[in-house]
This record gives sequence, C-alpha cells and structure tokens, in this order.
Amino acid sequence: MSGKLVVLTCGGGNGAHCLAGLASVRPDIESRVLTMYADEAERWAANLDSGFIITVHNDDGSIKSIKTKPSLVTKDPKKAVPGVDYIFIVVPAFAHAMYFEAIAPYIDDNTVIVGLPGQAGFEFECVNLLGDKAKRCTMVTFESLPWACRLIEFGKNVEILGFKDTLGASLLKGKECNLTKPIIETTQYILGEKPKVRHVQNYIAITLMAKSIVHPPIMYGKWSQWDGKPLSEKPLFYQGLDERQAELLSGVSDECVATAKAIEKKVPGLDMSDVIHVFDWYLNYYSDQITDKSNLMMAMRTNKAYDGLVHPMKEIEPGKYVPDFTYRYMAEDVPEGIVPMKGIAELAGVSTPYLDEVITWCQGKLNKEFLVGNKLTGKDLKDTRAPQKYGYNKLEDLFTGSFEVTPR
Repeated sequence: MSGKLVVLTCGGGNGAHCLAGLASVRPDIESRVLTMYADEAERWAANLDSGFIITVHNDDGSIKSIKTKPSLVTKDPKKAVPGVDYIFIVVPAFAHAMYFEAIAPYIDDNTVIVGLPGQAGFEFECVNLLGDKAKRCTMVTFESLPWACRLIEFGKNVEILGFKDTLGASLLKGKECNLTKPIIETTQYILGEKPKVRHVQNYIAITLMAKSIVHPPIMYGKWSQWDGKPLSEKPLFYQGLDERQAELLSGVSDECVATAKAIEKKVPGLDMSDVIHVFDWYLNYYSDQITDKSNLMMAMRTNKAYDGLVHPMKEIEPGKYVPDFTYRYMAEDVPEGIVPMKGIAELAGVSTPYLDEVITWCQGKLNKEFLVGNKLTGKDLKDTRAPQKYGYNKLEDLFTGSFEVTPR
C-alpha cells in the first residue's frame, strides 16, 4: 500500500479502543479518534504520551501485549475528519445520527464509512443525514463486532478476549464514488488477520442478519407474564432460555428468512442466502462452545460464551430486582433492530405474526407507538430506522437510485 491510509474511529468504548489501537499498529496507517461523549476525548488525549496497551488473548492460550497509540484523539470533527480515508462508527445505534451530523460537513469524496456493527437501518440513516455527499462515499456494514473485548483502563489499556473466525460485511457504493482501492481487502488490512472478512452481497441481507433479533423476543417471553413482584436475584438471560422464549426467537428468525426468500424472488440478481436461521447462525459461530446442539433452546442454554450473563435488572432496594426495560436490549434493539426488519418484511409482502407480537409488547414498555395492528403506521415511527421513515414505500425503492447495491 502506498502512502498513509488515514483511519478515523468514532467512539470511546471497548470496541473503539480496540479498533483505534489495532489500526495504529500498522506503520502505514494514521489512526485518529473522534469521541464526542462528555469528557472522553480530553481524558484519552491526556494519556497519549504514556502510550496505549492492547492485551490480546490468542486461541492457543498465549497472551500478547502491544504498546501503541493513535496519533490524535479529539472531540472536534473539524480536526478529526478532513483527509480521512476510512471512518469507522463504533458506537451504539442510537448515537449514529449524532456522529453522521458531526462528520457530514468535513467528509471528503471517496470516503468509506463503516458501521462496526451497523445495526439495522444504518445505511438509511447515513444516506439521509449525509445527503448528496453519500453518493460520493461507500458504506460498509458489519454484522457484529469482530472481538470479545473489555476496557481495563480508559485510554490506557483494552483487552481482546477473543476474535470471531469470520465476519460478514456488505457494501453500498455511491454511484459517484470513484474509489480505486479494493474495499473489503483494505478493511481486512485495517482490522488485521482475524476475523476473516466475508463479503455479503447486499445491505438488505446484512440488515436481516443483525443480531438485534435476539434480545426483544427473549425479553418479551420472560417478562410478559411477570406479576410485578421484585426478584431476589438476576435471572440468567441466554442460559435461562425456556421453550416459549426459544419459540418466539425462532419465529422471528423464520420471518426474517422468509422475507429474504421473498425479496430474492422479486428482485433479479439478488443473493439473500446469507440470511440464515438464528439456530444455524449459533451452530456456525459458536460451534466449539455449545455442548448440546439438539435445538435452539439447548444450544443457547449450553453456550459457554454466555456463562453468567443475566437479564438487565434494576436494584430497587438491597437484594430486590426488577427488569430494566430502558436497557439497550429494548431501547436500541427494537427501534434500530426489529422495527426496520418488520419494515422490510412489510415492503416484501411477508406476514410477520411473531414480529408483530414482540413489537407490540415492547413498544408498550418503551411508551412508544411504532405498530398499529400489523402495520408500521404508528406516531413514533420517526424514532426508528424503518425504511418507511425515510420514504422507502415500495420494495424496489431499496434497490434503485444513486447507489450500487451489489458492488464487488
């Protein structure tokens, strides 16, 4: 690669620390950070002189420490964005709009904008907020984070506990974007050897693959019959799955797969085969960590990666817990997860009784109205990333216009 590749990481959490650190290890990459939350930029920048350590746990059990540091950490987009080749958005979906609005005035032509992960509706929001500039950019959406990671000390030390083996990514390329570097290969170079980046043919497939389908059905199945009395301990989330919760999750996943198949029939040249059932996804991604692969419920209950993970709860008095419906499992994974999926299914003419049931209960807990009956006509649709919010009212609207949907 000739010349320095300038990579900007947006965010200040676990994933942002990992990406900014890994990118800065490459001698031919200039790694910058833009974090706009509270005083994160000042705190991280104050630690730059003492360096930054990435502690990596390898598959063979060995541990490696890498000392590195980004070249710039700031909260000022005017300093961070000009001259950047790749912008990675590594923040929760609810914060995407804030970063899109901040970077929009300063983005150069032929910039690659990466959602790591993108979550459902990432491209809709990016195109909406970047306006004409989006036509001269390319959007990359990842299905999830590449690593299991945690922050040991802010701005000083992040720990990578494990890498995914492979990770799907889609491209949506503006028709006025004249990039010459191969996008998937360059993105792979920035991330490092693992995970292996796998090109998913189109952005609607990656939207229907988003793992935001997992949390809302489980929350509904667990708490819809709750009597309101506090619990004495926090219940296990994944490993506490029962048959009803597994049925709801499986039903929602079936509807996403059915939507993908319907779209493939209606849109010539589209490959939606990456949209697989959530049970198959677990068997692919967690094969070595699942001890009982007989069905979805048992696969999740016996997944070692989920050891000890509990429902989001609030302690209302010592030792007394109630569910926290404001946690991201609901507050993010409904409006920026299953509602956009429902919107795509609606455009494809696919009936979604499971999605409708889950969304109806969840929107009540969020004090929102997205769904009226089985249609996305609620007054709070403006607070979601459903395609209908952005004026996509026919299936073909998702695949026509100023963007190449299946670029190589």
